[in-house]
Amino acid sequence: MNKPPFPLSYSDEVRAALDAGKPVVALESTIITHGMPWPGNLEMARGVEDVVRSQGTVPATIAVIDGTLNIGLEDAALEALARTPDALKVSRADLAFAVAMGRTGATTVAATMIAAQIAGIRVFATGGIGGVHHGAETDFDISADLDELARTSVIVVCAGAKAILDIPKTLEVLETKGVPVVTFGADELPAFWSRRSGLESPLRLDDPADIARFQNTRAAMDISGGMLVANPVPQEDEIPREEMDIYIRRALDKAADDGISGKSVTPFLLAEILAMTDGRSLETNIALVRNNALMAARIAAALNEKGAG
Repeated sequence: MNKPPFPLSYSDEVRAALDAGKPVVALESTIITHGMPWPGNLEMARGVEDVVRSQGTVPATIAVIDGTLNIGLEDAALEALARTPDALKVSRADLAFAVAMGRTGATTVAATMIAAQIAGIRVFATGGIGGVHHGAETDFDISADLDELARTSVIVVCAGAKAILDIPKTLEVLETKGVPVVTFGADELPAFWSRRSGLESPLRLDDPADIARFQNTRAAMDISGGMLVANPVPQEDEIPREEMDIYIRRALDKAADDGISGKSVTPFLLAEILAMTDGRSLETNIALVRNNALMAARIAAALNEKGAG
């Protein structure tokens, strides 16, 4: 690997896999620092990495540590990050800032996609993507994840857009930007905690090898940008859409009453829903992240078998 013009580090496991041409799956780190409390966040992170390894693929948890972009974390570094309460939440706008200023930051979907592309990693597993927030027609609150999907050629496996968002508008923006949205094994788009959103999926595929073939064909035709694979949460772990809609409406109303806005909206809503569901939303969140890691590992393995991993 050529030395890059900025601080970049690979874990021993990831470097060995990339050098050997083995399949690698990128994992974000904001779910560790901003999504779950200690010590459950470390247990979750280690568990997700082990799910990836169970398929013969290698996990690459991505984060900025003291100004160095890390592609894969050694276990001690993973634990240290999980114990960091003030890590920046970095996206496209501030990823380079964290590196330039020597800061420690956890990567969002957008920043993880950028890092994955730098490292030559083609598949990334996350929980749910960001998207269009309710009321975006007045405050223009739209996640950078959607633009990143349109420009960065990484397959993103998720359980759909976060259900607290305006999912129909999110889907519309993805369509406008030319991002293929594929639901695995279902005709209806999932809604994060729930298997159903009430929206028909633009595309459906039932085999990880078909997803790999689709992305390889896009690359062969020089069609840039990522692909969104929506992977429904396992049925035994879901919270039904009808139930979640009640909690989400209540949380949105409370956010409006309390004047919550900007970057504070998502963590506020997630905390409210966690309380309303007596912790079930967190349990479902962990289950869907593990399920997405499993799917991403299978897609990465399929890409590798076709000589494009």
